[in-house]
Amino acid sequence: MGILGRIVNVIKSNINDLIDKAEDPEKMIKQLIFDMQEQYTEAKVQVAQAIADEKKLEREYKEQLKLQEEWAKKAEIAVKQQNDDLAIKALKRKNEHQKLAEEYKISLDSQKEITKKLKDSLQELNDKIEEAKRKRDLLLARSKRVKARETINKTYAKINNTSAFEDFKRMEEKIESIEDKVKAYEELENEIVEDKLDKEFKQLEKSRENLELMSELNELKEKIAK
Repeated sequence: MGILGRIVNVIKSNINDLIDKAEDPEKMIKQLIFDMQEQYTEAKVQVAQAIADEKKLEREYKEQLKLQEEWAKKAEIAVKQQNDDLAIKALKRKNEHQKLAEEYKISLDSQKEITKKLKDSLQELNDKIEEAKRKRDLLLARSKRVKARETINKTYAKINNTSAFEDFKRMEEKIESIEDKVKAYEELENEIVEDKLDKEFKQLEKSRENLELMSELNELKEKIAK
């Protein structure tokens, strides 16, 4: 797995972790984009190092080509001066640089391929970050709508929760029952009082009748006495 592949996996891991723990979607989205940018910065450093390595290989490759050419010219000079030993040494040195140049060329071509892949992956990562930034406002708007709906649903549930009203109704019925008992006691007490008063008035009327009879009796006695 390449450098950028590992970075993408790290980003995915961070996203999953944040989603599991997230309480505030707005903070989560901002943190995700921040983490992506951090990973992008890290990847950019790696890509820059790959480019630097490529430039170094290219410079060393050109240096070996230059030395190869120089020693080839020196071999020609030695041949012209009929110095075969020196010409052979020069040719040997030229071949060494030629072999090194070929090896550097292989490494350079391989490094160029790696660098290109890294650049493409970095560009892809950057595109994804920019896409995430563009979607940020949309996601935040959706998050707010979800929160609003959640609040409405909770409020609706509270409104339709009849337990408190049922408790209130039971309390009301209990109070009414106590009031009925109090009224019953009061009515009973009033009946008792009324019965007592009625008896007293009847007794009073009876006493009054007795007085009238006594008065009539006395009158009769006086009449007879005369």
